[in-house]
Amino acid sequence: MTGASGRTALVTGASRGIGRAVAERLAAEGAYVVVHYGSRKDAAEETVAAIRRSGGQAFALRAELGVDGDVDTLFAGLEEALAGRPLDILVNNAAFIDYGATIDAVTPDAYERQFATNVRAPLFVTQRALRLMTDGGRIINISSGVTWFATPEIVYAMTKGALNVFSRSLARTLGPRGITVNTVSPGITGTDMNDWLRDPDATRRVAGMTALGRPGEPADIGDVVAFLASDDARWITGQTIEVNGGLYLGPQ
Repeated sequence: MTGASGRTALVTGASRGIGRAVAERLAAEGAYVVVHYGSRKDAAEETVAAIRRSGGQAFALRAELGVDGDVDTLFAGLEEALAGRPLDILVNNAAFIDYGATIDAVTPDAYERQFATNVRAPLFVTQRALRLMTDGGRIINISSGVTWFATPEIVYAMTKGALNVFSRSLARTLGPRGITVNTVSPGITGTDMNDWLRDPDATRRVAGMTALGRPGEPADIGDVVAFLASDDARWITGQTIEVNGGLYLGPQ
């Protein structure tokens, strides 16, 4: 796979889980990675330290997404980190799930918070990023399998469905600039968001639903994002890539 040497990347929500795996893999490919985080400074600094220990380049950047002024805060820090360099890769990964936001219990505030973080923020982060992005750049949005299998967390699923549509529309719009836009849709993956997977019984149940016999790991997702960010993926745009180990293909 063609590496990312000399390129710059912004990964939102990169302090832990899938975002960290993406940041580490892009850095391993040679990219200078801006590791965005919302609240966990310690985790973001550990991500940066791990990248640097492996010989990569990274910078931690805090900005709370889903609040007024979030994009201005983010890009003030990003432009400082880039120091005049353009942006080549944007990974919209940061997201929030409210497990209480079911059809029976969701409140307007819970609805607004999830849409502000999971939909509004990627939209306006991307809008601003395009001013810095080179032609031929890469945008990868992290969605979820809940867009095609049903869960009680209806609002979270709605936000990820919106992100899928955003990617396809944006890919059409940005085609003349040679910027590809794709969606990576993880299945059931071992992250803090899915901390219920720490229960061995839950892990066994998920393994039984999955053709490859295990839950996903963040690195499984990070590797696919790195591919989509590479020159090898230059002819892929407007697509949703399901990265789930064969989830729900049928009974064993």
